[in-house]
Amino acid sequence: MADRAAAALALVRMLQAGHAVTLEQLPDLVAAHAAEAGLHDVAVYVVDIRETVLRRLTGKGRDAAGGGQEFTVQGSLPGQAYQRVDVLAESASAGSPGGRRRWWVAVTDGVERLGVLRADSDTDDEQTRDVLRDLASTTALLLLSKRSFSDSYARLVRTEPMNVAAEMQWNLTPPPAYAGHDVTVGAVMEPAYQVGGDAFDYAVADTTLHLGVFDAMGHDTTAGITANVAVAACRNARRQGASLAETSEHVEQVLLEQFSTSRYVTAILADLDMVSGRLTWINRGHHLPILIRDNRWTIELACPPAGPMGSDLGLPVTQRTEHLQPGDRLLLYTDGITEARDACGDAFGRDRFVSFIRRHHAGRHTLHETLRRLMAAVMEHNAGRLADDATVLLAEWRGGHQDELTP
Repeated sequence: MADRAAAALALVRMLQAGHAVTLEQLPDLVAAHAAEAGLHDVAVYVVDIRETVLRRLTGKGRDAAGGGQEFTVQGSLPGQAYQRVDVLAESASAGSPGGRRRWWVAVTDGVERLGVLRADSDTDDEQTRDVLRDLASTTALLLLSKRSFSDSYARLVRTEPMNVAAEMQWNLTPPPAYAGHDVTVGAVMEPAYQVGGDAFDYAVADTTLHLGVFDAMGHDTTAGITANVAVAACRNARRQGASLAETSEHVEQVLLEQFSTSRYVTAILADLDMVSGRLTWINRGHHLPILIRDNRWTIELACPPAGPMGSDLGLPVTQRTEHLQPGDRLLLYTDGITEARDACGDAFGRDRFVSFIRRHHAGRHTLHETLRRLMAAVMEHNAGRLADDATVLLAEWRGGHQDELTP
């Protein structure tokens, strides 16, 4: 193992060399510079959209788009490293050839989990683990720099065909995970390949976290277009300094201009002051937000509903305020979560939904792992096929405990 300074220099050179390479060239680039840092037989695996499998990025022909080796997230050692956001070693008997130790380490950007990295080392000490984490972090930056314009990446993270509405939605949404300024945000959407009118949005401006969940009328491509227009109009107004009420009214006017009253969107729009914990929100005909406090108390944040945006009902928009306490978790969701039904017609339900979040996020799992497991449970409850879009946006305010945000 190279010393820490030499390893750091090798990774800096890897970043510099990575500016002008394609996604297909990344595996060789990472492996070559990792060898300079004392790591061998390095391979990168990225997670699919549903977070069920980890697929190797090979860079060789069609394998760059999904033909390489893969592991399941549930039930494999690489999957454990991914779930736990950790550095895990294979047992000595299962190590790599030549007596080296084989490692698996989560590849993350902040708290967004992109996949895992495999590497072999001649040493087994804390410095080795530090270099592995450094390599994984640097690899994450390279993956992110190629992801937005790489069709190969898009193919690699898909396990089935995607409809046009879902294609639009996944290109519209921000990353599914964020941490900073004393908050963590996570979001999931299903059916991942057939989603129609659901969308989520969040953004940070100075000390304010903007949050929104949208549910457009219908389950077709037009529903996806409607949701896209609503989110774009929301961002447009917000970035011009509009209040929550003004933003929703701007969205309504844009929808009416485009669709008359034939299409509408329900939504919760909220702003969180990340310093004070002051939460403000409005309700445009949507399910009310849920607040989980001390992992025991569940509070439904009441707010008189204005009409869905685009319905032109002319109802007043009311803004409500709540002061969060450190550790509070805010749940925004669409009805596809609570109304998912099993073969007997039993709904997943609000109580089961909230209970699941409380049980799995009680210090045992990260917020993002909790959401992954939640959506897997919702899909299983509905035999793997949802009749409606299902979206959850979960935000946790730490209130001065920033060190607890990172995995």
